[in-house]
This record gives sequence, structure tokens and C-alpha cells, in this order.
Amino acid sequence: MKKLGFGLMRLPLTDPNDAESIDIEQLCRMADTFLERGFTYFDTAWMYCGYKSETALREAVVKRHPRDSFTVATKMPMSMITTEEEQRRIFDEQLEKCGVDHFDYYLLHNLGVERFELAKKLHSFEFVLQKKKEGKIGSIGFSYHDGAKLLDRILTEHPEIEFVQLQLNYLDWENESIQSRECYETALKHNKPVIVMEPVKGGTLASVPEAADKLFKERRPDMSASSWAVRYAASFDNVMVVLSGMSDMEQLLDNTGYMRDFEPLSPDEQNIVARAADIINEAVAVPCTACGYCVEGCPKNIPIPLYFSLYNADKRALNKGFSTHGVYYANEIRSNAKASACIECRKCESICPQHIAIADELKKVAKAFE
Repeated sequence: MKKLGFGLMRLPLTDPNDAESIDIEQLCRMADTFLERGFTYFDTAWMYCGYKSETALREAVVKRHPRDSFTVATKMPMSMITTEEEQRRIFDEQLEKCGVDHFDYYLLHNLGVERFELAKKLHSFEFVLQKKKEGKIGSIGFSYHDGAKLLDRILTEHPEIEFVQLQLNYLDWENESIQSRECYETALKHNKPVIVMEPVKGGTLASVPEAADKLFKERRPDMSASSWAVRYAASFDNVMVVLSGMSDMEQLLDNTGYMRDFEPLSPDEQNIVARAADIINEAVAVPCTACGYCVEGCPKNIPIPLYFSLYNADKRALNKGFSTHGVYYANEIRSNAKASACIECRKCESICPQHIAIADELKKVAKAFE
């Protein structure tokens, strides 16, 4: 299987303000080109595109191409179920919506602390394993937006899981809140292949600062900025496929063009990417260096650097719809104080080496994520 997957979360629309207005005709042309160029992996989910993504997959791909010419991945919406009966009902509806008799890959969607506990309560791991035994699922896995420690626990307790889907890109590789590197290494430790989501980080890495773009163009003038991000993620040996949400034919032609005969990044190109990451990280909304001085004296114990990291990443993202950084924030506030808990004592500001107006910036964080 080639290493590029078609993510059906951001699709061509007839009305850019209506996520349900999928341009089926254009999607059909894109899917045809994707398959013609030797790619096979389509990733969808229950709630994508206003609950229309799975149906769009049926219309554009399943009805129009032989079943053995493509693979389908979809997900159990763990944020939307409360009973085991709902789990069974949704799974059956997904088979109908996608127009298939089995899923090649099936994931528990967005496991974190809370949803992992829910999955245990509803016996979700046992459910997908049973469906695999029935021939309704080829491989079982889960998508994940949380820390490496919990990921290690889940994979230790559930060795039957066959793959994990992680957020991985060159900007998040060493990010202290997203922990791309640590999560990837955890999957490697458990010998679980990785499917990559957000390789272009919501569009952030498709339109980089001029200085970073210059580095790319000097080395490969024929390659787009996004190609560097996708190739970076695909260059890891344990990565099975990199998902790209392609919303028009131009993006699809670009992605399939350089991924058809995929070349991993050379050591020289890896260095260029590292320099580009430094440039992009300098163009941040809050110039926090995560020294942690502010946290020690905070009467509310707000993890200030962590929230600023997520806020900066969110502000850089071009896609302003669904925010993956908001998901990480929601995970964090289950065990930490919210940004809005700040009482504006400003003790943190008196010891901040960067002289940041922290209380004011926390209000922006709260506005963005709460």
C-alpha cells in the first residue's frame, strides 16, 4: 500500500460555509484520480462533514469501483455514545452509509483519559474484536490525541490493537503538549504501525513564513511546502500511511504527484525541515519559551506554558473549523485548572523572562478554547 491516504474530513464543498454541501462530482473525479495513481486508503468517520462523509464515500468510491480496489477506514464516535446498544446501532448504520459489508480498518475515535474509561465501561475493545472475528473488520485500532504515558497504558492493556492513528508533523515532533515523538516511540515500542493524521497541521505547514518557504524552494523548487510536511511524516519507518484532507483537485494532484514514487527525506532535507520548524515556531502568537517559572507560584496551578503552546498552534492553523488543539485543551482541563481560572494576581508576570502579559494572554486562550 502506498503511503498516502485520502482523509475525508475536509472535502470539496459547493458552499464553503456549509460542511454538508459536498461537491460529489468533484469528489468523484478526485477519487478516480487517486485510485488511478495507485493509492487505495480512504479514511472517514461518523461525524465528518456534518455526518455526510461516509455517505459521500459510498457515492464517490464504493458504488463506482470494485471493492478490492480500495480500503475503507472509519471510526466509532466515542464522544457520542453512552450505551452498548448505541455502539451496535451505529456500527450497523456505518456499514449501510458506507455501502460495504466490512471495514478494512476500524478505529475507536479519539481516545483520551475520559474516552478510554468509557471504552472500558462499554466493552468497546471487546466489541470491535468480536466484529473482527465476524469478518466485519479487517484490522482494529484507535485514533489518539493525548500524552505518551496514557498511550503506553492503553497499548499495554490491549495488545489486540493492531495500529494507532497519531498526530505527527515536524512542528509537533517535540511539542510538550502534543508529544508526537514520544507517542510515535511508544507505538514503536509496542510494535504497532502508525497512521498519521494532521501531517500539515490544519494547513499551517502548507503556507509557511517566507523565510521557511525560501529554504524549501532553494532545495526543491518544484515541491510545495505541504509536500515537505507529508514526506516528513511518511519518512518514518513505522508509519503505514499518512492521511491528507484534500479539498480540491489541485491539492490531490500535488499530493499524489510526489507520493506516487515516494522518496523519504534525505539527511540534508531533514536539516532543512528542522530549520524551517525553528522559523515557524518564531512566528508565534505568545512568545513563551516554556521555562515553567510562571507555574511554580500560580495560586490556581494553571499549566500556563502548556496552554500557550496549544494556543500558538491553534492560531497558526489555517483551517478554522474543527480544532484539534481544542481537543488537547479539553483533555488537559479534566485534570488541570482552566485558563479562565486565572485571578489576575500577575505573580507569574513578575518572574517571566519574556515579560509576557500572561493574565491577558490567558483570557485569549480561554476565549479560543472555552
